[in-house]
Amino acid sequence: MAGKSYPNRWLIALAGIVMQICLGTVYGWSVFTKPLMAAHNWSNSDVTLTFTIAIGSLAISSAAGGYILDTKGARIVATIGGLLFGLGTLITGFGDQIGSLTVIYLGYGLICGLGLGFGYITPIATLVKWFPDKRGLITGLAVMGFGLGSLMLTILSPGMIASMGTAMTFYIFGGIFLVAVTAAAQLMIEPPPGYVPAGWTPPAGAKAAAGMTLGEAVSSKYFYLLWAMLFINITAGIALISQASPMAQDLMPSSMSAADKAKQAGVILGIFAIVNGIGRLFWASASDKIGRRTVFFTLFATQAVAFYFLSATKDMMMFTVICSYIYACYGGGFATMPAYAADVFGTKYVGRIYGWMLTAWGAAGIMGPMLFARIRQASGNYSEALTITAVALAVALVLPLLAAPPKEQQNNKAKTA
Repeated sequence: MAGKSYPNRWLIALAGIVMQICLGTVYGWSVFTKPLMAAHNWSNSDVTLTFTIAIGSLAISSAAGGYILDTKGARIVATIGGLLFGLGTLITGFGDQIGSLTVIYLGYGLICGLGLGFGYITPIATLVKWFPDKRGLITGLAVMGFGLGSLMLTILSPGMIASMGTAMTFYIFGGIFLVAVTAAAQLMIEPPPGYVPAGWTPPAGAKAAAGMTLGEAVSSKYFYLLWAMLFINITAGIALISQASPMAQDLMPSSMSAADKAKQAGVILGIFAIVNGIGRLFWASASDKIGRRTVFFTLFATQAVAFYFLSATKDMMMFTVICSYIYACYGGGFATMPAYAADVFGTKYVGRIYGWMLTAWGAAGIMGPMLFARIRQASGNYSEALTITAVALAVALVLPLLAAPPKEQQNNKAKTA
């Protein structure tokens, strides 16, 4: 491949990060929970269902988007994602303006959710092909942008909501998303077949692994083990994310005004967004050195302890520290799994394979947030839901132990023979 000219792969990576920052604002949804509840007398579970529908819709579009990406190209999938995400946000503003939950479910839940899936899968599937030499690092950078997206929303939204209203806040962000995501999408192109970065030699066996099809992947037990690992990690994190702002405000002094609580919660969520992004880069980079399985085992073990202690804490500082770690682990699982899937199944059809794996995100998005919201509504606190999550993470420790890739298993057998 020497002597051939290729686009600057780091520019493509930058475009992918811009897309992910915009799409990642979905994690700031809890900032809108109390303003929408107060303005329309809706319940917590009514508002949380919007977020649940969005993540469920993502499962549909990520699977479809991965197939379209492999057959029609990355640019068209990314463009569709940008148009849907921006349009859905604008419709959400209209739904708030007229006081219609149905319109909000349609706009943010369905349309934004579909755009989210199309937009999210594209940079992930594209960049692992451009960076076979830095697979963990580049997926970490890409999804770090997604994790940091909520930072922009949580810092800016409380002041915007207070000064101009929730509907106008949605309108402004909807316009930004339409322009930024669709513009960045135009740079989403894939490398030609056989692309190898200058100065890098593919490891032995990489060529054979590159051609695994979706059918071959889903007929393997590893697809389901990796799916389950992703599902457990997302369920734990996304449940907390969906309720983070109300949980933080519940710990604040009752003497504080609702507006002051919202602003302070926005600052705390901003901290969570930062560590979410850092965690994505840290754990993905670490997985290049210590292995993907080791990372996931560590994520499950330490989060089980973190959720257990979180269920009992009443101190705001301790709440912030523990949640920060959980956010970092949540992001770390997202950043590590694309590289894990590429290691096991190869990169040739990684778009459709990982797109189907992201149905775990949709399933987790349905289970986690509604579980927390309904338990909170029934019991008046989150302790029971947090304890259940801790137990589930402890049980999930068996999954990475079973998910040794075939090559690793063969090496282990050879060592014990």
